[in-house]
Amino acid sequence: MDTIKMTERYIAHTYKRQPLTIVKGRGMFVWDSAGRRYLDFVAGVAVCSLGHCHPEVVKAITKQANKLIHISNLYHIQPQAELAALLARIVPRSIGKFFFCNSGAEAVEAAFKLAVKHTKKRRIIAMQGSFHGRTIATVGATWKPSYREPFKALIPKIFDFVPYDDLNAVERAIRDETAAVIVEPVQGEGGVNIPSKDYLPGLRKICDENDLLLICDEVQTGLGRTGKWFACEHWKVLPDEITMAKALGGGFPIGCMGARLEVMESFAPGDHASTFGGNPLACSAAIASVKTMQKLKLPERAAKLGGYFLKRLNELDEKHDCIEEARGLGLLLGLELKEKSIAEAVVVKARERGFLINCTADKVLRFVPPLIVEQEHIDSLISELDCIIAEVEK
Repeated sequence: MDTIKMTERYIAHTYKRQPLTIVKGRGMFVWDSAGRRYLDFVAGVAVCSLGHCHPEVVKAITKQANKLIHISNLYHIQPQAELAALLARIVPRSIGKFFFCNSGAEAVEAAFKLAVKHTKKRRIIAMQGSFHGRTIATVGATWKPSYREPFKALIPKIFDFVPYDDLNAVERAIRDETAAVIVEPVQGEGGVNIPSKDYLPGLRKICDENDLLLICDEVQTGLGRTGKWFACEHWKVLPDEITMAKALGGGFPIGCMGARLEVMESFAPGDHASTFGGNPLACSAAIASVKTMQKLKLPERAAKLGGYFLKRLNELDEKHDCIEEARGLGLLLGLELKEKSIAEAVVVKARERGFLINCTADKVLRFVPPLIVEQEHIDSLISELDCIIAEVEK
């Protein structure tokens, strides 16, 4: 039985999978089980920022796996402490301590628990268009009704949604029981939505004036993706809590929640935990990943290549009537089409021609390539998209 048939037979149908099996990856490229090569502009959904199987990450995992894979947080863990010290040098200066877990959703859950524990309040303001995870609390803070509604009986009724990029709406939503505001500095799953220049600073001001915590969800935008180490830095905003995951482990699962010292000190032993969180193997992968990002100056590279990529997407926008808008920050980019059916057709045809892209928010083509992408890779994709869009818009 082949992989696709086994998946259909034995795996829960929670994903709409494309009809190919990826078996190998190197740098910007992946190969399927038939030996066909693809240029990858999805990167595991912004995970493989160093490309696939970067030698430094592979070496770090192999070396650590031969020493110690797991020991639990009942003991001090050397790679965990070293990773925290490394992160302290690149996060916004407001962040002083970290909690390690296994995913972005877990990081956001930790942020919620800490906010409630610290403020002794229970409501959280979230944004329309947001995506924070699939666990019970994080899906409750995720805007898309189709993600939330089937599970509304389980979701705590503590989230107040307001329009993204609307400061007046945030002020109107504040109650006596409001503990925090959570925001993605750039909404990825929501369609690559970039706020106005005053939005993040305005949120910081509102939180300060109302004694609320500002949580920046940087699971997708963090670790160089937008041209800064963290997207909130574009607006010089210092969060009280920050979440990260995706790119942190260079492809290996790891999540992290950071907070101001005063805030993090509200957690006491027993308040929160994660059996596998911060294990030696994951932390070793993350150390190698972050150090390699530093060495290659990937945030600066993302800013430069992202600017070029956006320019090329705008050229497509000028040529094709079916395109609504091109937008992005760094190497988190979106091309919004006028119809869902056209966007879906473009994804399929791109795959058939050796390019992996994906569609989010129904009709937005999202591009989150490895940060090692070259200009020639971008040009190759744009050339192909130009032909594909001309075909499907007829």
